[in-house]
Amino acid sequence: MSEAPRRDPRAEWILRNRLHPEHDVLVAAHSGPTRGPTGLLRKNPHAVGFIGPQGIKRIDRSAGLSGGASGLSSGARGRSASTEVELPLHRVEHPDFYVAVVVDLVAGRLSSHDRDILGQARILAKGSEEQGAVVAVALGEAREANFEAAGADRLVSLTELQGQSLSGYCPEHKLAVLEAVEAELSPRFWLFPDSIHGGADLGSRLAARLGERPAVHAWKVDAQQTVCRGGSQLTDWHRPTARVLLLAEECALPVDETRHEARPIELASIPEVSALIEDLGQVDVDPSKIALGEAEFILSAGNGIRDWDQFHAVATALGATEGASRVAVDDGHMPRNRQVGATGTWVTARVYVAIGISGAIQHLQGIGQCDKVVAINLDDSCDMIKRADLSVIGDSQAILGELLRLAEARQGGTGDAAIDLTEEARHVA
Repeated sequence: MSEAPRRDPRAEWILRNRLHPEHDVLVAAHSGPTRGPTGLLRKNPHAVGFIGPQGIKRIDRSAGLSGGASGLSSGARGRSASTEVELPLHRVEHPDFYVAVVVDLVAGRLSSHDRDILGQARILAKGSEEQGAVVAVALGEAREANFEAAGADRLVSLTELQGQSLSGYCPEHKLAVLEAVEAELSPRFWLFPDSIHGGADLGSRLAARLGERPAVHAWKVDAQQTVCRGGSQLTDWHRPTARVLLLAEECALPVDETRHEARPIELASIPEVSALIEDLGQVDVDPSKIALGEAEFILSAGNGIRDWDQFHAVATALGATEGASRVAVDDGHMPRNRQVGATGTWVTARVYVAIGISGAIQHLQGIGQCDKVVAINLDDSCDMIKRADLSVIGDSQAILGELLRLAEARQGGTGDAAIDLTEEARHVA
C-alpha cells in the first residue's frame, strides 16, 4: 500500500465548522504540526487560542503553566477558562490616588458599558508612576455583578439611603453618596457611562456640584488628552483630560486577565438629603414599538412556529419585543424590521428567547452580545441549542401554550391554585 498521506474531507469540514460537536476533539488532535502531502511539516495557525465571550480571539497562556490543563482542547479551555483557570490576583494595599467609576448597574448587573469603563479606569490607574486604585460605586441592588473580575480594587455599595431605595430614579440621594466619596477619597478622576440609564444625568450633576467642565461622549482617554465624539457622531474634539468623564461604549477593553480585591469601603458620613424629586415608577411602553436594537427582552420566532396568533399572544403576555429569523421574514410571517441577525438587526438583549430557530451562522452573529439565550426546539443537536444558556427540547406550540397559561394565571393573581400543573404539563413546561 502507498504511504502517501491522504486527505479526509469530512475531518477538514469539521475543522472549519467550530459549532460541530466533534470540532474540539479534532482541533486537539490537529493542534500540533502535521505532515502535508509534499512531506513538509505544517502548523495550523487557527488552532492557537479560542474565541472569548466578547468574540475576540484569546490565547490562554496559563494552561501551559499548569499540568492539569494541557490535555484540554483550545475550545474547551475557552469555555471553562473562567471556572478552571485561576486568574492572578492584583492587590493595591496603599494607593496613592483613586479613580472612581459610577456604574449604571442596569437590572442589578454590570452591563458591557460598565465593564468597558472599568477597563478604562484601569488604564488611568496604571498610567502614572504612582500606584492608583479603581473604586467602583454601585448604587442599588447588585444581583449578578462580579466586581472582582471586572477590575475594581475597592467597592462602595449601597442599596438604600435614609429609607430611600437607590435602585430607582433618585439623583439627589445618589449625589449625596458621591459627595461623601469625594470628601473621603478625593478621586483623581470620576468616570460615568454616557448612557440613558442614569450615568449621563448623574455625571452632569456631580460635575456641576464640583464646578468641573465634564468631557462628554469621550471614547479615547489617557491621563493628559481626551478625544470626544460630537457633531452627530461625525466630529472628534480633542481636549485636556477633565476630572469628570462621561464615556461612550467601547472606550476601552474590559478587564479579563486579572482578578481584583473589590475590598468594601464603608463611608463615614453621608450628607442629609432634602429630596424634591419623587419617583413615580416606570411608564408602561408597548413592546412592539421598541426597536430591536434597544430591546432588553426579545421573543424571536423561526420556521418552527406553526401558530402565529399564539406566538403574538405569548409575546404580549410576557411583555417581550417580537423578533424573527430570516426564514420567518421571507415567508411573510413577520415584517423585515423584525429580522434578527447579521443580515437584519444586531441585538444586545439581556434575555433572548429563540423559538423554532435552528441557528444559522448569520443569526448567531446577530445575537452574539445577548446576555442570556433561551432556545426552544425539537432538534437537540441544532446550533441554537449549543449556543443557548438554557435549552428546552419539545414541541414549541405545546410549550408556548403552557407558558401563556402560566403568564395569564400569574397576571390574573389567582394564586397557586391556578398554576397547579399536572405531571404532563410540568414535563412540557
